[in-house]
Amino acid sequence: MLSDYLKNSTNDMTYFFICMVFAIVLGFLQAFVYTVKNRYTKSFVTTLILLPVAVCMIVLLVNNNIGVAVAVAGAFTLVRFRSVPGTGKEITAIFISMVTGVTLASWQTYNIEYALFFSLIGSGLLLILNTTNLFTKTNKKEMILKVTVPEMLNYYTIFEDVFNKYTISCEKLAVKSVNMGSMFKLTYRVVLKDIKLEKEFIDELRIRNGNLEISLFDDSYNENML
Repeated sequence: MLSDYLKNSTNDMTYFFICMVFAIVLGFLQAFVYTVKNRYTKSFVTTLILLPVAVCMIVLLVNNNIGVAVAVAGAFTLVRFRSVPGTGKEITAIFISMVTGVTLASWQTYNIEYALFFSLIGSGLLLILNTTNLFTKTNKKEMILKVTVPEMLNYYTIFEDVFNKYTISCEKLAVKSVNMGSMFKLTYRVVLKDIKLEKEFIDELRIRNGNLEISLFDDSYNENML
């Protein structure tokens, strides 16, 4: 019914106003769904709310040239991930918001219903995947461990008994020399046997590495925020 009304309407401002209203409503919907079972910041949620509005406006300004609109909007929306790496969920949420705005502003085809259905389906799938254990590898939480050790320390075997005692699995991901080569920073992916023993685990590692820097954080956490 809405599409039929818009096709028969000659008032461009009517279509523009309806697009803006739907962009704001769908932006709030997508932002709210993203906050469920996800870590988020106010700035990122604000971006998800305003992005469909901004993209919709860009498409309208370039006379519905979808190629130009996507190129311009995509360049601006992905600038965030050049300085601070984003997670897969963040990038997906950005693209859902972007596609919603592009679909809303498709002037010739009046795709408001398509934008509404796409937003509902995308948000619904994101909500289901966030609130269920679907595709979860294990009931135990994977964590990233970073340990700094002196140059002369044999890091191949020094932590072996500690890992056997406190972890279900331990995988070394990277070794990096720091402080002009006088120390090494080791990165592991670990699954703790009991999260309540986290402090004891770190304390034993501190004894082995000479009380140098140790960090332990969730695998989904952005390490640049540490």
